[in-house]
Amino acid sequence: MTLTTEGFRDHFAAGGRAVNGWCAIPSPVTAVILARAGFDMLTIDLQHGLIDYQTMLAMLQAMSASAAPKLVRLPWNEPGIAMKCLDAGASGVICPMVNTPEDARALVAATRYAPLGTRSYGPMRAGAIFPDYAARAGDLVQVFAMIETAEALRNRDAIMAVEGLSGVYVGPADLGLSLGHVPSLLPEAPEVLGAIAEILASARRAGLLAGVHCGSGEMVGRMLAQGFDFASLSTDAGLFTGALRAALAAARA
Repeated sequence: MTLTTEGFRDHFAAGGRAVNGWCAIPSPVTAVILARAGFDMLTIDLQHGLIDYQTMLAMLQAMSASAAPKLVRLPWNEPGIAMKCLDAGASGVICPMVNTPEDARALVAATRYAPLGTRSYGPMRAGAIFPDYAARAGDLVQVFAMIETAEALRNRDAIMAVEGLSGVYVGPADLGLSLGHVPSLLPEAPEVLGAIAEILASARRAGLLAGVHCGSGEMVGRMLAQGFDFASLSTDAGLFTGALRAALAAARA
């Protein structure tokens, strides 16, 4: 079953899994390369990626080469940028550092139309892509809260009880850092791995989707087998760097 924006929730409800492509390079060229590579879903990173709003818009347009849902990781839990990303046609958002139920409620308010939220109406590009957008936005738009700190870990059940969230997304590097370990997208510390498993278990109890960032293809497979709905494969910059190093080493050998 092909994953699309319109069929996002049905895909996972039917037991589907997904590999997410992650864009940190500010370029429509690399965006279309990822879009055509075969990822099930795609994310543009406005937090740690080197991407501004206008470049993000051009990347979303370039990604039309794929039917895959296109998410945006917000730079922060701030309503203005959340609304602008959705108005630009993003299928949903991933919000960093959601540490409390209050943070989660603020995120929902910015991304859902009334009566559930306070999102202002003006879907400039989204309305052109999706007919009857206002009536359908509740199903079309996916809202993910990142659980990536010790505080969020403690508050995870209360966060996940907030109405309007589609799911949660685990950031292993910040989670490990917050728990006193070296930040890594390939965590090995039992405490960090245990925390990731606890977040997944809480998401399952809450009936929410769960995603996780991974530093390798092997970790993606392991996390999907563990029960995560989707897993992100490194970043475009990380994959590009790794491929360059491997090819250069082979050439010099």
